[in-house]
Amino acid sequence: VEMGVQVAIVVGGGNIWRGVAGSASGIDRTTADYMGMLATVLNALALQDALEKLGVPTRVQTAIEMREVAEPYIRRRATTHLERGRVVIFAAGTGNPYFTTDTTAALRAAEIDADIILLAKGTVNGVYDSDPKENPNAKMFKRLTYLEVLQRGLKVMDATATSLCMDNDIPLIVFGLATHGNIRRALLGEDIGTYVGGEN
Repeated sequence: VEMGVQVAIVVGGGNIWRGVAGSASGIDRTTADYMGMLATVLNALALQDALEKLGVPTRVQTAIEMREVAEPYIRRRATTHLERGRVVIFAAGTGNPYFTTDTTAALRAAEIDADIILLAKGTVNGVYDSDPKENPNAKMFKRLTYLEVLQRGLKVMDATATSLCMDNDIPLIVFGLATHGNIRRALLGEDIGTYVGGEN
């Protein structure tokens, strides 16, 4: 934000609950997904509190209305907050079951006309041809097209999210969050992680 960049964040809830895993354990998939959406709200509120303690003005917007806790998602309100220098944190996914937070990120990026998606991963620093945790010889890609991601079945985002980015020409950079300063490096255009974009 202090670099003059408008920042919107989509948070996941996997540290608390994963809808697909809950469904596999016998919970109805729709119910499990709603539980996952609520988990993202918990994370959004925690992130908001941490950012505001650092003096960063934020707003949490949820796809499921809970006005006592956060604003409902309204695109124009979100863009106004961004224009005023506030960080907007999107929670509760798309508000619909069967959609991941990857899809939420692609959808919200398209709606707010984002220039790029920075897809921060825990310990993985880019997109690989196989799981680097299981294959020590896994090769990291520096650049990919959306079509290559889809055709190779690479685990960047789910297919719906990747297609949405491709259809709206929203590039993304996949990088490791564990390395301090990587978000800043990505914003400055440094060569980190894997760039995914169009044919050009």
